[in-house]
Amino acid sequence: MRRPFSCLKNYLLLSISVLTLAGGASAQQKTAPPKQSPVKNAAVAKPKIRTITAFINLDPAHYQQQVAETLEMLRRAKTIFESRGYEVETIRIATQPFPEYTKGMTMQQAVAFFKQYDALAEKEKFAAGIGPAMLNADDSEAQADLLAEILSATKHIRGSIVVAGEDGVRWKAIGATARAIKKLEDETEHSQGNFNLGAIAMVPPYSPFFTAAYHNGFGHQFAIGLESANVVGAAFKDAPDLETARHKLADMLSEQASEIERHANRVDLETGWRYMGIDLSPAPLKEISIGAAMEELIAQPFGSSGTLTAAATITSAIKSVQVKQTGYNGLMLPILEDSRLAQRWSEGHVSLEGLLSYSAVCGTGLDTVPLPGDITIEQLDTIIGDMATLAFKWHKPLSARLLPVKGKGPGEQTEFEDPYLVNAMIQPFSKQ
Repeated sequence: MRRPFSCLKNYLLLSISVLTLAGGASAQQKTAPPKQSPVKNAAVAKPKIRTITAFINLDPAHYQQQVAETLEMLRRAKTIFESRGYEVETIRIATQPFPEYTKGMTMQQAVAFFKQYDALAEKEKFAAGIGPAMLNADDSEAQADLLAEILSATKHIRGSIVVAGEDGVRWKAIGATARAIKKLEDETEHSQGNFNLGAIAMVPPYSPFFTAAYHNGFGHQFAIGLESANVVGAAFKDAPDLETARHKLADMLSEQASEIERHANRVDLETGWRYMGIDLSPAPLKEISIGAAMEELIAQPFGSSGTLTAAATITSAIKSVQVKQTGYNGLMLPILEDSRLAQRWSEGHVSLEGLLSYSAVCGTGLDTVPLPGDITIEQLDTIIGDMATLAFKWHKPLSARLLPVKGKGPGEQTEFEDPYLVNAMIQPFSKQ
C-alpha cells in the first residue's frame, strides 16, 4: 500500500538535497574521495561498459562517410576495452540538434533522410541519437512535431525535447512533448516508439546515455557510460552501516573508473578523438538490478522507507570519484529496464511521486515508466512539468521517458518487445 507523500518526507528531501548533494548541480564537480584503501578483489564486481558514444556534426550530404570514420574509432575503442576484460554492450553515435541539419528540408524530406540513417544504423549495428528538438526557449513547436514523425517512421533512432534550461521551465515545449508522446503511443507497435523519446531538463551536452545524448560544439569527441548496478550490489552486500557502504562503493567505483579512464585516454591519444568523460550513473539491465542492490542496503522492498537515503548514499559515492565526469552522474531508476524495479512497480511499492523524490537527491528522473493508454495530454503535461520544475529548482539534469500503452489500462500487463525492456503491470494514474 502506498503511503502519502508527507510533509516530513518533503522536509527530509530538501534537507538531504541541500546538505548531502549541494555540490551535485554540476556534472563536472568533484569532492575529495574517502580516505580508505582501495577495495580488494573489486574485479569480481567489474562493470560493463553500457556505451561508448561518439559525438559528430552530421552532414546529410556526407553522412555515410562520416559514420564510417566514426565507427572506425568506436570499434577500435571497443577492441581496446574488450582486450582489458570489459564487455562493451553498445556503440552509439550522437549528433548536434537535428533541426540544425534538417533546416531547409520539408518534413517529408527529413523523414526520408532519417529512414536512410536508421537503415544504416541497423546494418552497421550502432545506436543513433539525433539530438534534441527545441534546444532554445524560442524554438518552434514544429521541431517537436518533426521529431515525432521521425521516431514513428524509424526503429533505431533516439531523440529528445528540451523542457527546461537556464531560463526556466518551458511550458510550450512540455505541451509539444506531451503531444508527441500521444502520437507515438497511437502510431507505433505496442506504443513502443516512446522508448526512443525523452523529455530532458537541464541536461548538458556530452551525456553518453540516450535519449539525452547530444553536443553543440565541433564534434569529434566521445564519452563512456557504465552499466554498474552490480558494483553497487557488491558494495552494499553485508555492509554494517551507511557510511561503510558509501565508502566501499566509492572505492570500488574509483578503482574501476580510473582503469576505464586510462584506456579512454589511450583511445584519445591514438585516434585524435577527444575524450569528454565518463557517466558513472550505475545503469541497470534486467537482472543486473539497481533496485535489488538498494534492497541489499535497506533490507526491505524498494519504495519503502530508507529508499531515499539509499539513493542519496549512491549519489554521494558517485560524486566523490575523481575522474572526468560527464552526463548525469546520478542514480538511474528505469522501471522497465530493471527486473526488480518492474516487480516493485507492479506490486505498487513505487509511485511517480516517489521516483521524483528520489530524483531530488540523485537523478535521473522518470525513466521508462508505464502509464495507462487513456492518459490525457493535460495529465502528461503535469508529469513532465513536475520533473522539469524539480530539475530547474535544483539545477540538476533530469529526464522523462513516459510509456503510455494504447488500449491498456490499470491492472493490465505491458507487451513491449525489446531486449532492453521488462514488462510490468500498469498502475492507475490517479493513484500515482
